[in-house]
Amino acid sequence: MHAILLFITAIIWGLAFVAQSSGGDTAGPFTFNCIRSLLGSAVLVPVFLIFDRRKGSLEDNDKNNRKTLIKAGIICGILMFLASNIQQLGIYMGCDAGKAGFLTATYILMVPIFGLFLKKKCGINVWVAVAIAVVGLYMLCMQGNAGGIGAADLMMLACAVCFTFHILTVDHYSPKVNGVKLSCVQFFVSGTLGIIPMFFLEAGTGRAAQMAWLSRLMTMEAWIPILYAGIMSCGVAYTFQIIGQKGTDPAVASLIMSLESVFAVIGGALILGERMTANELIGCCFMFSAIILAQLKFKKKAVYDASGDAR
Repeated sequence: MHAILLFITAIIWGLAFVAQSSGGDTAGPFTFNCIRSLLGSAVLVPVFLIFDRRKGSLEDNDKNNRKTLIKAGIICGILMFLASNIQQLGIYMGCDAGKAGFLTATYILMVPIFGLFLKKKCGINVWVAVAIAVVGLYMLCMQGNAGGIGAADLMMLACAVCFTFHILTVDHYSPKVNGVKLSCVQFFVSGTLGIIPMFFLEAGTGRAAQMAWLSRLMTMEAWIPILYAGIMSCGVAYTFQIIGQKGTDPAVASLIMSLESVFAVIGGALILGERMTANELIGCCFMFSAIILAQLKFKKKAVYDASGDAR
């Protein structure tokens, strides 16, 4: 069930790339991120209020639990704010979309590596799956435009580091707090922090600049993508991520969620009429193979002592 929720998360995130592209171009990347985060937080408030009325449906609202929830929400919100805005800045600095997608998704390699320092060991099948997924992502995203490593590329790697710590933080706190509430708090924190770059970098200080910004924002071209990203990508998908990561190895979870790159390509083909190249199709096959391999459970070979008993 947890893997299914993470799989649905990847589908929603993948299709959200279409919304992010058009919405970010119209409203501005920082404005888009800020409003969608606050909207994602707002749509979750009635959800946990309804569930709170059901006795025993959520965790007890004791003082310690609230402190843990607020702490987790602030940490996750800061990491989300940094990751999403560093990503937008890297694209603004000239990192093309394919390269950005590949470098961002390197969190699938970083998660198990950083997890070792937290004493989270992975099976050999997971490590092999990570290697296969990296190859698949390269074929899916790069399309022969690798080039050198520049400042924009370093920004995308910094974004991947932030997403890595976000996944590991969710893994640490998701068993301790309610997933819907954690998602709500993290979006509120991320959206509140996003107000600063939104106003200073996009809204402007002069009246004419602000009116032009508002006129771009008050259009259907801006709000349809914002509504999808806020309700589906934030409100639904990130909540599914938090719930789905309960009891799921973070390395395996990161592999499943990295399928967003596959669904982004599929979404571009279905919605925007983009053609999938042979490399992209092979990359998709590599990615799906990696996910299947990571899900396999291998029984440990029993070791017998002198008495013949298994140890």
